[in-house]
Amino acid sequence: MELNLLVSELANFLQVSKFQDYCPNGLQVEGRPQVRRIISGVTASQALIEAAIAANADAILVHHGYFWRGEPAEVTGLKRQRLKRLLTHDISLLAYHLPLDAHPQVGNNVQLGQVFGWPVTRYLDDKNMLPVTTLPQPMSLAQVAEHVAQRLGRQPQVLGAPDKLVHTVSWCTGAAQSYIQQAVTAGMDLFISGEVSEQTWHTVCESGTAYLSAGHHATERYGVQALGQWLAQTHGLEHVYVELGNPV
Repeated sequence: MELNLLVSELANFLQVSKFQDYCPNGLQVEGRPQVRRIISGVTASQALIEAAIAANADAILVHHGYFWRGEPAEVTGLKRQRLKRLLTHDISLLAYHLPLDAHPQVGNNVQLGQVFGWPVTRYLDDKNMLPVTTLPQPMSLAQVAEHVAQRLGRQPQVLGAPDKLVHTVSWCTGAAQSYIQQAVTAGMDLFISGEVSEQTWHTVCESGTAYLSAGHHATERYGVQALGQWLAQTHGLEHVYVELGNPV
């Protein structure tokens, strides 16, 4: 498949133009003009680049790419090394941040709900960033935390009384703990995201909403996998997801 066509197809499918993001979405580093094999991962780290080189990949597809707003513009140090390896091996880098979080089919948020077995009943916002589910029957916070741990393969950090009954849950993957305010306003029993900040503890203590910090990497593994599978199914490209563990 031609690289330019691939970029265009992904822009249309993910509706990239609708988002004002913290980084460029789409083709961040241009490689060879034809794409047959794609390696995907959560973050365009050096380890993922090396895995793509070893697999003779034509492109890398990630959620966390480069050129973030506010970061130093100079191409030095780790940034230089990563870009040098991509350019030397003629590998393209495609990155999709907020468009991949919010997509109703392959997005991180809807995919995480599927991992938990939670159908999305509505959203707390108009951008599909804050899905809501209603559990078939109330569970204690400790039980929900154990369910999350089993599905993600890691124990979440639990903020709230273990015996608190949970019926309504909202979530947003990654570093989205600040959205707990919307969950509190909406009367959610529980909000889940990837990371936790000091002030979140006080929000939990002063509201009726508990919080689970389930891991930034762990909650954002599934969107890029679903997007890669979509490319394989619709365009016949080879796709391999590479899991590189991250404790954060």
